[in-house]
Amino acid sequence: MKKEETVKLISAEGFEFVIDKKAAMVSHTIRNMLTSPGGFAETQLGEVTFPEISTPILEKICQYFYWSLQYTSGKETEFHIEPEITLELMMAANYLHT
Repeated sequence: MKKEETVKLISAEGFEFVIDKKAAMVSHTIRNMLTSPGGFAETQLGEVTFPEISTPILEKICQYFYWSLQYTSGKETEFHIEPEITLELMMAANYLHT
């Protein structure tokens, strides 16, 4: 996969998730960060750092992005969320507008 087709999402702890750009675009916030004119670092580097989102939550968000792509293409499956991460996940999802 070419670098232009991927995006690097970096958690608060510095863990890096390299995912398909198409999957990352599920988030309106990430889409705006990567496609806005003006030469922003996120657009040029193809990476976004989230200093407020922990690694386990960002991992679950990445899983959701891929699940969302499958769901919109007609594959209806359940997306499981562990109860203990629900609040933190909802706050991150609200920020990412997903």
